[in-house]
Amino acid sequence: MKILMVLTSHDQLGDTGRKTGFWLEEFAAPYYVFKDAKAEIVIASPKGGQPPLDPKSNEPRFQTELTHRFEADPAAIAALAASVPLRSVSAADFDTVFYPGGHGPMWDLAEDADSIRLIESFHKAGKPLALVCHAPCALHRARRPDGRPLVEGKKVTGFANSEEEAMGLTKVVPFLVEDELKRLGGIFSKAPDWAPYVVTDGLLITGQNPASSGPGATALLKTLATATA
Repeated sequence: MKILMVLTSHDQLGDTGRKTGFWLEEFAAPYYVFKDAKAEIVIASPKGGQPPLDPKSNEPRFQTELTHRFEADPAAIAALAASVPLRSVSAADFDTVFYPGGHGPMWDLAEDADSIRLIESFHKAGKPLALVCHAPCALHRARRPDGRPLVEGKKVTGFANSEEEAMGLTKVVPFLVEDELKRLGGIFSKAPDWAPYVVTDGLLITGQNPASSGPGATALLKTLATATA
């Protein structure tokens, strides 16, 4: 089992002067779900190399048992630092793909041509894909072979408007994940703010927030096992 994890390369939170990037829990939790399942993991990002970490995600109140496990894992730290450029990977070489969130993807993965190509290739090949929190923004321009939005008519979730409001960033992000998924024809649902919530519709798995990243990874493995049975 070979799994691709796609992280952001963007580190600026709009025009705020603050740093952003990927959210640590949303990488660490699925990484160890996959690692403990004996999967081979390849990490990619638009620019390759070290993806930027949202510093807020490493504050004590957001740390978890799995973020601590990551910080004590030299092999995982080295693998993250050596992410491969997104343009160099192909869906044909992987069984599935997982997109962790953080605010960074809103500025690069939402518009990245290589990411769009990758998502569309996984979908066309009938391989499952999972995106959590802000990462469903990467579905923003993904289309089916007939040109319709990939999420049209699909049950989906993602970072809720109410959660973005709680972060005070509704006027900073390029668009709101919830609103955009709805605009594209997705059938959006959500749980209470910050509660784990995962939606599976066929081969598409989406998670609402950081707490949904581990459960999202588990749901992805379950879907993959069913798809390959």
